[in-house]
Amino acid sequence: MTIEKSHWHLGGILSWLALCLAVLALLGSSVNFCQTLLLVDHWTKDPSVLLAPMGLFLVSIVVLRGFAVIQPNDALILMFYGSYCGTVKRNGLVLVNPFCSRGRISLRMQNLHGDILKVNDKRGNPIEIGAVVVWHVAEPARAMFDVDSYELFVRIQSEAAVRHLANMYAYDGDGEDTTLRSGVDEVSHTLKAELEQRLSRAGIAIDEARIAHLAYAPEIAMAMLKRQQAEAVISAKRAIVSGAVSIVESALRELQDARLVDLDEERKAAMVSNLLVVLCSEGQVQPVVNTGTLYS
Repeated sequence: MTIEKSHWHLGGILSWLALCLAVLALLGSSVNFCQTLLLVDHWTKDPSVLLAPMGLFLVSIVVLRGFAVIQPNDALILMFYGSYCGTVKRNGLVLVNPFCSRGRISLRMQNLHGDILKVNDKRGNPIEIGAVVVWHVAEPARAMFDVDSYELFVRIQSEAAVRHLANMYAYDGDGEDTTLRSGVDEVSHTLKAELEQRLSRAGIAIDEARIAHLAYAPEIAMAMLKRQQAEAVISAKRAIVSGAVSIVESALRELQDARLVDLDEERKAAMVSNLLVVLCSEGQVQPVVNTGTLYS
């Protein structure tokens, strides 16, 4: 595993000063060389006089080759004959080892909108799931040297993490356990943690990971919709009955406290039955007027 390290470099004002000196040395050596060549009698008698301007010219060329411009949120990776030398993340004009080869890599945040996958959830139900992952390169050396293509590595590992996530949770449940649909925050945190574990070996950092698409597979979508509708109806009925019982209990208590009528157990049962019918009925209830006595 490659260990990230910083490479020696000059930046800021020092790099611009070095650039000016290298350019002046290049121009000065060129002018001096041309002037010496014009003095034919001088250099033919002593050819060594050409060595100084030629040497200064070559040194200037080599130094100028060491200059590079690094854009914001970019990194420069330096290698010397296949050996990793270090990384430079400083923006602007920099001077580095001119004998090193260079590789550039972006440190900007990138979005990965994964494909919609068809997988089975924890209960074995076929579902469709897709995720959006926001990531960036945190360690350029690992991203360049430890994997063949870090972008392809991110895509494949993200797909594997989403498949594993779907197997860990059920699509929907009764509210006791965390599900893919109800536990959005916990599911996103789990997905992010697994992606960090998978991608850290490639020097990739995860900024955010969330489920972007979640649905039952088409072959069971209609059946699951009917089940959800039935569960909703049962839940609504339960709430209505609970409310009706509370109302009836309150009505009986108020009648007893006010002593308006004296009801025996049989009349109480009849009253409770009638009130529950009225309160729980979905349609309009038609009243029946009793023209007889209280008991007939």
